[in-house]
Amino acid sequence: MTTHFTALPGQIPDDEIIREVQNGATKPFEIIIRRYNQKLYRIGMSILNNDAEAEDAMQSAYIHAYEHLHQFENRAAFGTWLIRIMINECYAIRRKQQAEKEKLQLPNNDTSMNTPANVLVNKELNAILENAIASLPEKYRMVFVLREIEHLSVKETSDILSLEQSNIKVRLNRAKTMLKENLSGYMKDHVYDFHLSRCDSMVHRVMSQLTVTGGNNN
Repeated sequence: MTTHFTALPGQIPDDEIIREVQNGATKPFEIIIRRYNQKLYRIGMSILNNDAEAEDAMQSAYIHAYEHLHQFENRAAFGTWLIRIMINECYAIRRKQQAEKEKLQLPNNDTSMNTPANVLVNKELNAILENAIASLPEKYRMVFVLREIEHLSVKETSDILSLEQSNIKVRLNRAKTMLKENLSGYMKDHVYDFHLSRCDSMVHRVMSQLTVTGGNNN
């Protein structure tokens, strides 16, 4: 089916794209996928904290949305509807994982909330921030990601999470406080960390130079 878009893809409103898809055009759905990939990935990581699983949830969410697009009635923004689907897919993956662990009677050794030592050693600040966010309890992490990273409004976040707007504000403030505390510890202990091997190297360099100059301080 031929589409009738006259604007650039990034300028086409969601509802116009959805109408085209509902009318039988498949190709325009690619615009939706590209438009929401970053948003859904961040939400997936905030729940699953696993790159591959987040991508699996994204794929399932897009497919589910496409297959049930006839049920979308514009009562809420399309993005809100899609995010709800994504959250449901993420929790479905979580439930499946939990069921498999219980079936195999494996202990829950999930350490995904811990900050990997290698991230701290190489001092990549973006990785430190991601791990600090991951360390937040889920109910605070979800609000923080939706409000501060995805810049959704209090009302949009409230609708997505089915919480009172006052609760959204409280959780966001709590998340910010916890994040500040976590990052403060990271900054103090790890950012620009002059670890032992570098300390040894500096000692060697300085002492070697002192030997060359004879240790004169005149």
